[in-house]
Amino acid sequence: MSNHDKIRQLIEMRAQARLGGGEKRLDAQHQKGKLSARERIELLLDDNSFEEYDMFVTHRTTAFGLDKQLYLGDGVVTGHGTIDGRLVYVFAQDFTVLGGSLSETYAQKICKIMDQAMLVGAPVIGLNDSGGARIQEGVRSLAGYADIFQRNIMASGVIPQLSAILGPCAGGAVYSPALTDFILMADKQSYMFVTGPKVARTVTGENISEEDLGGARIHASKSGVTHFVTENEEEAMQVLRKLLSYLPQNNMEEPPLVANTDPIDRADDALNHIIPENPNQPYDMLDVIHKLVDGDEFLEVQRYYARNMITGFARFNGMSVGIVANQPNYLAGVLDIDASRKAARFVRFCDAFNIPIVTLVDVPGFLPGSGQEYGGIILHGAKLLYAYGEATVPKVTIILRKAYGGAYDVMSSKHLRGDLNYAWPMAEIAVMGPKGAIEVLYNKELAAAANPAERNAILATKEKQYRDELLNPYEAAKYGYIDDIIEPRNSRFRIIRALQTLANKKLSNPPKKHGNIPL
Repeated sequence: MSNHDKIRQLIEMRAQARLGGGEKRLDAQHQKGKLSARERIELLLDDNSFEEYDMFVTHRTTAFGLDKQLYLGDGVVTGHGTIDGRLVYVFAQDFTVLGGSLSETYAQKICKIMDQAMLVGAPVIGLNDSGGARIQEGVRSLAGYADIFQRNIMASGVIPQLSAILGPCAGGAVYSPALTDFILMADKQSYMFVTGPKVARTVTGENISEEDLGGARIHASKSGVTHFVTENEEEAMQVLRKLLSYLPQNNMEEPPLVANTDPIDRADDALNHIIPENPNQPYDMLDVIHKLVDGDEFLEVQRYYARNMITGFARFNGMSVGIVANQPNYLAGVLDIDASRKAARFVRFCDAFNIPIVTLVDVPGFLPGSGQEYGGIILHGAKLLYAYGEATVPKVTIILRKAYGGAYDVMSSKHLRGDLNYAWPMAEIAVMGPKGAIEVLYNKELAAAANPAERNAILATKEKQYRDELLNPYEAAKYGYIDDIIEPRNSRFRIIRALQTLANKKLSNPPKKHGNIPL
């Protein structure tokens, strides 16, 4: 064979590899409204930046007639490229090749790019669309999954790991995405579950659809497994690109700093009036966030899960920041199991990747009741406490209104190494709200009241005294637990000044293998 023929052979084999499972299966993928693996990579990465690895890899199995089903690339496209000029590694599972099922060689391809990503300190993005383990390969396929899991674990907290679920993801396949930092699911096109509807029907008798068992909306609102839900794949790629814009390449770098045209001293008079006069009346914390951050831009994480807690990314004077905030508009912003878990994991992610944390507090306490106690609110609430106390990144906290009881401690208080803790003048910082406090403190006096009118009069008098003496931010400021009481309209400037001041903060935890967080 001449050199010319060899070059022509290479070109032909490349063309064959790019067809995956062939034109017919590509057409079937498109008819389902799904993109191919390579189309997804093209959408995700900067134009002409993708460098593919292992295009000519094939599986090595002869059992069950697999030796007659050889496809170049073996069902996964791997390589690296750039997003906004920054290096990323990516793998895209190809459903057109044997249903995207994972083989030994397929897993080795993924492991190779994960190893390289760790060597150079760059994020890994997985685009998942797979029927699961390749049954014909038996334990070798299972071993391939475990090899990937081990790398997910080693990479955790070292490089950002993002997972997009763009088709089926079942059985052992769900655990690699679960080990990554963020999961995104395409609505009505993807699902995740450990055991599917057929197994559920056989074992438990439950009759349920794939969508209701593990669809995007279910995992976004009920389980909290997924962090983002998108309408389609194009939006999914945009969200992945946007998310990466807030993150550093690895844990040894600072988050990217972008040019900012929003004045740092922009004051917003609306903030002075956003807290209702009635302390029991809700307001939308998202309105506060949008008024504070650069350019009104906020990328909310887990928007549909534990809506009493808000988490997400924004910028202050171009600096990337993680925001954690109670949401008085939902369950009064109370802390419960789901809200604690949601915020704790987000805080730990920010801390791992050097992203400062801004905490906006309006919390009436922990949700009472047997449901929460039996569900382990003690342990789950302690996760958030642990996460804040462990975090060494800059921590700036503003108490807007309520900060009652243990929930005051948990929400990035000065006592958990909060760096700068501010309060608005309408803040209420105390062990409990006025009614509960008076009923405890003056139980005998209230019980001895001659009639309901006298009891209400005692309550009103004592509540006013309690509010005047204890339910204000000046009591905490007197002890230095609040660094300053600030006018709400100036909050943006004070946050930015605090973050600038803390830019060179150095804090380390005691030497240890790792702590024992209350899982």
